[in-house]
Amino acid sequence: MSNTANGSENQGIAGHGSFFQQTNLSGAEAAKATEWVRKHVDKRTIDLGERMDDIRDHMWELEKDGQIIVHRITDDHKPVDVQTLFGWNKRVPTTQLWHHKSCGQCGNIPGYPTSILWFMNNFGYVPGKDYLDETDQTSCTAWNYHGSGIGNVESLAAVFMRNFHQAYISGKQHGFEAGHFYPLVHCGTSFGNYKEIRKYLVESAELRERVTKILGKLGRLVDGKLVIPEEIIHYSEWVHVVRNRIASELQTVDVSNIRVTMHAACHYYKMVHEDAIYDPEILGGNRTAVGSSMALALGAQVIDYSTWYDCCGFGFRHIISEREFTRSFTMDRKIRVVREEANADVMLGIDTGCITTMDKNQWIGKAHDNDFAVPIMADVQFAALACGADPFKIVQLQWHASPCEELVEKMGISWTEAKKTFEAYLKEVEAGNIEYLYNPELALGGRQ
Repeated sequence: MSNTANGSENQGIAGHGSFFQQTNLSGAEAAKATEWVRKHVDKRTIDLGERMDDIRDHMWELEKDGQIIVHRITDDHKPVDVQTLFGWNKRVPTTQLWHHKSCGQCGNIPGYPTSILWFMNNFGYVPGKDYLDETDQTSCTAWNYHGSGIGNVESLAAVFMRNFHQAYISGKQHGFEAGHFYPLVHCGTSFGNYKEIRKYLVESAELRERVTKILGKLGRLVDGKLVIPEEIIHYSEWVHVVRNRIASELQTVDVSNIRVTMHAACHYYKMVHEDAIYDPEILGGNRTAVGSSMALALGAQVIDYSTWYDCCGFGFRHIISEREFTRSFTMDRKIRVVREEANADVMLGIDTGCITTMDKNQWIGKAHDNDFAVPIMADVQFAALACGADPFKIVQLQWHASPCEELVEKMGISWTEAKKTFEAYLKEVEAGNIEYLYNPELALGGRQ
């Protein structure tokens, strides 16, 4: 990479400004630096001896002082208790969930939200009562913030409070009390952003005052107060706490011959890391539990690999300004490694940005003789396949760029027959005979 690509010696690496400089490390020096990183991140080396400040304690105080309303997880949400990195208790609701979907998943990985809805339907959940596929939500806008610097903390906080106010009141139009539905965040970026912004809101009276004025103008206050959720819940945490129920009640496919590697999103367990779920029974508690726990519950072989800690390559800003860096990083640091070290049949993710990056960029490797193709999908998509969901209609693998045919066949599912069935279904769609996972009238306040 040259600093003179745009004709200037002072521009730094293109797109990142002069403060980014080439390291000019030799191969041996780069290997030594990488080894240093591995030693320091390969285990839970964070000092857990001193208890960190728990933001939830301050939320209770603000609520007691009448400054905010906490959207609480109640027994009606049938929560399951889990432990976070610091051993804190986190309550994960299992029902009455409000789906906060992802900008990226709907466009790039649509089989991941449909797999979640498919599981809820197969559990017997009643749409509009046990879950709500909300249409009145906005982007969290964190992609703009992290990727391009557009936006600021105040705007992020206002969007956060706007969406979670909607979650709090959404039950009313369906005949329930406020707080009936609890938000379930699909996107790793939204999840990390909301937790970070919640901390700012709780710690800064000035920020709360400004955001309260904005939300007041929008009509998004309750009794003049902001509504802040007790916990921020990621969909993979819901999958984690219901994994044994999925395996015992719904699994129909033996996946014990499938070698699985896991990539957890940076924004899941590196941002506000104290809140990420760890379980001593999942990979010795040395990796965050979500995703891996699902694969293990299904009986798959979960294979560790040396670059598990690395970003997928997406990295927000450099996907915009240095796309070739993203492509080479995801091929060399993730796809090549899981293919050569772990001989993986599949790489699972829990975030659309990661899955999109590792899935869609594999084609570029062929141009450089780096053909290390590995199927990439969300943990919930893999679980749906193992439970007999249609690879096309539900899991929607036809949207993936990485080759999934061999994996599906290895699971004992005929790709060819599933494709024929799907093509026949598309003819029915053309004729107006459409199957819905979710009654569209519920989006307008209708009842099931």
